[in-house]
Amino acid sequence: GAGSALRGDPGSAAAGGARGGRGAARGSPLQATSAASARRAVSLFPLLFQDRESTYMCSLSLFHYSEYLVTAINNPRSLSLDSFLLNHSFEYNLAAFSSWVEFALERFLCPEMKQVAWLSTAGLLMVIFGDCLRKAAMLTAGSNFNHIVQNEKSDTHTLVTSGVYGWFRHPSYVGWFYWSIGTQVLLCNPICAVGYTLVSWRFFRERVEEEEITLIHFFGEEYLEYKKRVPSGLPFIRGVKVEL
Repeated sequence: GAGSALRGDPGSAAAGGARGGRGAARGSPLQATSAASARRAVSLFPLLFQDRESTYMCSLSLFHYSEYLVTAINNPRSLSLDSFLLNHSFEYNLAAFSSWVEFALERFLCPEMKQVAWLSTAGLLMVIFGDCLRKAAMLTAGSNFNHIVQNEKSDTHTLVTSGVYGWFRHPSYVGWFYWSIGTQVLLCNPICAVGYTLVSWRFFRERVEEEEITLIHFFGEEYLEYKKRVPSGLPFIRGVKVEL
């Protein structure tokens, strides 16, 4: 059987090594250990896609935990349970629930839809990229970052234009945008992937315009010059229009 064949392989390899001489016999344990370690490392990667829902839950948990952790590092005065963003909005929770329902139904009715490994790989890469970009933005902004758009400028507020803010004006939103879509690509959820894209795009378009009105009020010409140089980072979102 398969078990017998697997058990026979090490014995055959050992016999071959013994016939090959003492030098080969001395080297074989280290080589076998290295080869076994490599096989174990490689074998872990497919497990991510044999159990996509677990990978999704891990990415979801890591995202929300790291939101709290980075806030604790950057701006401990604003730290609260809300910093986990678990109660972000009713719409956010509804979107998460919808993705679970779609995944369960499609897995039951059409399980082959959930076996597209390359698509799940692309989704996982989007999730990693998006989360890393968002956390880099939070760390770069430091105490200037807040989960709530501020209406009053404090003495410590400065316009951050370095690091990832030199690439995009709103890197934390760019990261969240691609992270959210990536979760649905990871799950091979076609309906929610489209829905997340449209709803997230609309949300961030409105959020960017709201935030940029405040930033122009805070920093004036300095922000307008920055806005001219650096794109928002979100597709087809240019930000608030300024009448001169």
